[in-house]
Amino acid sequence: MLRGPLAAIFLGGLITPASQVEAPSTGLLNSTRAVAINSRTGKVYAVDSARNAVEIFDPVNRATARVAVGEAPVAIAVNEPTNTIYVANSGGDTVSAIDGQTDILTTDIKVGPRPYVVAANPATNRIYVSNTFSRVITVIDSRTNLTTNVEAGSADAIAVDQKLDRVYLLGYEDTHLTVLDQSARVVGKVAAGIHLWGIAVNGSAHTLYLTRSGSGELLIFDEASAAATTLPVGAMPCAVAVNEATNRVYVANHSEDTVTVIDAAKGIRVATLNVGSRPQALAIDAGRNLVYVANTHGDSVTVIDGAQNRVRETVKTGKNPYALAVSSTSGQLFVAVEGDRALEVFDVQHEPH
Repeated sequence: MLRGPLAAIFLGGLITPASQVEAPSTGLLNSTRAVAINSRTGKVYAVDSARNAVEIFDPVNRATARVAVGEAPVAIAVNEPTNTIYVANSGGDTVSAIDGQTDILTTDIKVGPRPYVVAANPATNRIYVSNTFSRVITVIDSRTNLTTNVEAGSADAIAVDQKLDRVYLLGYEDTHLTVLDQSARVVGKVAAGIHLWGIAVNGSAHTLYLTRSGSGELLIFDEASAAATTLPVGAMPCAVAVNEATNRVYVANHSEDTVTVIDAAKGIRVATLNVGSRPQALAIDAGRNLVYVANTHGDSVTVIDGAQNRVRETVKTGKNPYALAVSSTSGQLFVAVEGDRALEVFDVQHEPH
């Protein structure tokens, strides 16, 4: 059980005065992939769009550092086999590669216009980069950093099933889910409806979950049979996450300020929980059965007890929290925010089970 409130550690010492910084765009334009954990080193990486940098937190010595990258970084992915961190720079049409051991920028890789999403497939050492308003994605070989362009359709979100070596692309204005194989070839187009927003994979069950923001539905796609079903959720669902340990699915309903809890085995909704204002991102601590919800307009994070299907608490954060990551080992929560700091760290204390 959670004992007491979350203890916040506000990272400092590297902050530019707010009066000298132009704040990045607010809310849904920001990427929920703005923060990532390198499980090989335990380090956490968060974009700092206002300063064209990435902020790095080392939990071992509780130290922070910052490395300059390209213009207007928006998203991060870690490829652990090569220990490389990739940063999509939406303003510079580049992806920055950072050495995960030294935290030194090794190269800037030229990609297409306004890269927005970056995702890694460790099974193939390929990095997938979306190019805004383009039907061409850039694929980077993480061993050489050489690039290949693939005409695959729009990709406002990317999901990877490492176990099947499949990559899925969805576009908000597209009506199909695009499927790529291990060679980054398009091998399928699945009719999925319009205004798809969030995407998550249950690699154990080989099931894909997609939110239909316009119709308030969750699309459930079986990777093996290619069968698709829908389940009503809340208004404007924009984020979805899976706890593979419990086979529960969580959907953040942006316009309704709720989270829908789904029993994936039975295909039914089991709870609708009130959270903060305009939830936008989710993070799952599977081992502790906790769910974290970023309430972007509420400047807070809500903590959900997955075993009890109830809200444990809501803790205040910095301005507009829009991306989350949680350590499976320490249970620390990492929150990307706007304003004077790019990253906040919360220590979560637990009672023994």
